[in-house]
Formats: sequence, structure tokens, C-alpha cells
Amino acid sequence: MAGGGDDRAGLPRIAVVGAGIFARTQYIPRLREIAHLVVVKAIWSRTQESAKAAAELARDFAPEIECKWGDAGLEEIMGDSSIMGVAVVLAGQVQVELSLKMLKAGKHVIQATTEAETALSIYNSFPKQFAHKPIWALAENYRFEPAFVESRKLINDIGDMMHVQVIVEGSMNSSNPYFNSSWRRNFMGGFILDMGVHFIAGLRMLVGSEISTVSSISRHVDMALPPPDNICSLFQLENGCAGVFVFAVNSRSPKILWRVDGTKGTIQVERGIDSGKHGYQVLFSGENGQCQKTFYPFCGVNEELKAFVHDIVEASKGGDHKAEPRSSYVEGARDVAVLEAMLESSAKQGAPVQVKIF
Repeated sequence: MAGGGDDRAGLPRIAVVGAGIFARTQYIPRLREIAHLVVVKAIWSRTQESAKAAAELARDFAPEIECKWGDAGLEEIMGDSSIMGVAVVLAGQVQVELSLKMLKAGKHVIQATTEAETALSIYNSFPKQFAHKPIWALAENYRFEPAFVESRKLINDIGDMMHVQVIVEGSMNSSNPYFNSSWRRNFMGGFILDMGVHFIAGLRMLVGSEISTVSSISRHVDMALPPPDNICSLFQLENGCAGVFVFAVNSRSPKILWRVDGTKGTIQVERGIDSGKHGYQVLFSGENGQCQKTFYPFCGVNEELKAFVHDIVEASKGGDHKAEPRSSYVEGARDVAVLEAMLESSAKQGAPVQVKIF
């Protein structure tokens, strides 16, 4: 439960634009956990009904939350000078356009990424209407998961990289709340792109080297899913190391892991459950041959929101504040570029494709 009004008067205020599954099940609970750091002033949806339903979920920690809906509601958020930041949690086809509107209105924005090149060019060409450009942060970002933060610190201890494996056997079936998501089914790349960017983010964070080229084959096997639903890719890092990325959107035996084998040891990060908590099991084997196991519960959304709030507060003080680099939308663009290169290679029957550089 949040404290009284007086002790929160000086906190930054944000709005949540979107009231879908992820906003209700992830953003609102995580914002409740950091209610001592930020005030949720408004929540928006296309309809009054869904905006009110989402607002009620946040009423216990944001008692004065306002419901906004439709075009008029968006205009009110953009025109409210007390709202410093906006979390855009919308369908992939519309979220970039709306984020750019919010940025042009001077709002700091945090959103997931599914589109990159055009959006970045528009953002980078903003007229000099701001002394400092608003922050555009990347959400749903595996770079904030402690398992990847800590594993990255160990990567030099395994010596020279010999090969990398990313194995994703997903569980996108009719029991998954996102299975019937219409925008993902009408989205170029479908679940491969929407889900895959997160696994690529984890890969790039872990190895600390950019992916330069890919050669891929994709297939459409499960007719209940939009195409493609399977992809196998051989990739090469800029450091010369090769690896494989194998992704099935739906599998009977779900498994998600990243593994890097080196001349002195191995690091493996695998999705799992420990003591009832979902998270990642990190296995580190060093030169002594002993395997060190550490479990890290999920908390990436919480950490990325805290970083965003910190950045918008620091930016409001003036000066040239450098936002958390892991949050940079450019990182999201680089994740998308890898998946787009894989899909392009597949369309060319596995021909090698260079990954676009941002």
C-alpha cells in the first residue's frame, strides 16, 4: 500500500498507455512494488470500460489515478505538464507511432520494440525543440534480468569462446493468454519476431559481441500458429565465434537456454523454477571442473522501470544526463535487426545475410 499524499507529492508522475494483458499482469503489479518511487497519474485505453477496469487494479497504490480513453484521452496525457513519462504497452503495429507522438510532446517513453529502423530515424531527426531529447527506453528487456547481468561478469572467465547455443522450445499454445492475440497473428514475423527479440537480447547481453552475419531456415509446422513458427539459424559474432539459434514457438517439452562454451569453462543460463519462483538457473563451470549453480528469480520488469524512473528524474534536473545504456532504444533496434536478418536469410533459402548496424 502506498503512503499518504504528502509524502508522495515530490515523486515523478507517469501514465500507462495500454490496458491489455501485459499492462494488467506485469506493469501494474511491478508499479505497485515501486510506488515509493513514482506516481501513476493516469491509465489509457481505447475504451472507457477497459481503462476503468485497469485503473481499479491500481487504485490501492494510486488512489487518485485518472482514466483516459480514446483520442481525447491521449491528447490530455500529452498536454498534462505534470506527467513526465509514459509507459506505452500496446500492440506492435501501433505502439511506435504512439510513442513518437508522446516523445514529440516532450514525454519520456518506455516501450517494447518490434519495429526499429524508421522509428529511430524519425527520433534522431527531431527538430531542436528540446534542450535535451526525451528519453526513449526499451521495455520487456532481458538486459535487466540479474541472471544475465551476473553471467556477463563471468564471460571472461571461460577463456576464448568456442561456440554458442541458444535453444528456445516455447509453449505458445491455446492455454497461453497471448495465443489468440490478434496483433501478433497479423504481424510480419509473428511470434518469431515478437518473442525472439527477447532471446536475442539475452544472447547479446551474455556474449558482449555483436552478431554480424546469419544464415537461417524457417518453417511453418503448427498450423494453429502464424508463419513461421520454427527457425534454425547459424550466426557469427564479430569476435569470430559461431553459434546456433534454434527456436520453436510451441513445443511439447518447453525449454529455454543460452550456453557459451569456452577454452577454460562454460556458462549456461536456463529458464526454470526454484522453490516455487520462476527465473533462471545459471551454471558456471570453470577451469577446476566444478559446476557453480545460482538461481535468479525474474525481476527484469521491476528493474527496468526503476531505471526509467531514475533517468527521468535525473533528466528533469537539467544538464546532459546519460540514460542507462541497457535501456537504449538503439539496443532494441539491434535485437530486431538480428531477427529481421534471420527471416530475410530464410526467405533466400538460407543465404548469408549481414545484420544491419545501428
